[in-house]
Amino acid sequence: MKKAILLLTLLVPLMSGCYHAQVTTGLEASNEVYQEAWATSFIAGLVPPDMIDATEHCDNGVAKVETRHSFLNLVAQAITFSIFSPMEITVTCAAGMSDASTGDNTMELAQNSSQNVIESTFQEAVTRSATTNKPVYVKFK
Repeated sequence: MKKAILLLTLLVPLMSGCYHAQVTTGLEASNEVYQEAWATSFIAGLVPPDMIDATEHCDNGVAKVETRHSFLNLVAQAITFSIFSPMEITVTCAAGMSDASTGDNTMELAQNSSQNVIESTFQEAVTRSATTNKPVYVKFK
């Protein structure tokens, strides 16, 4: 009977399944992905892993963040009785304006332009966007 209870106690964490959480921001995803396969966490996740500064990896912001416990993460957690509980973190970067805008969708404007030039450029961008039903980007150079 004691062996059965001990075996059940050891098997329950292994049979609990893999953990997976996904957070999306609504931005269009790019092909740029940052992944940390062994983010260090302790005491079954009560002490979370260090924060990941997405600005170091994603110039245009974040489209999606996923956290999960892979099978090997769960094995490490079971061996250490949940004292060490690593997780896998995947950050998918957002597509930038350069990825989404091409050709007629981009207008350039000099930084030192006069107020009249700025107003006419934005008016033209609004008109072009209204006629094409697509966004028009104004870039300051």
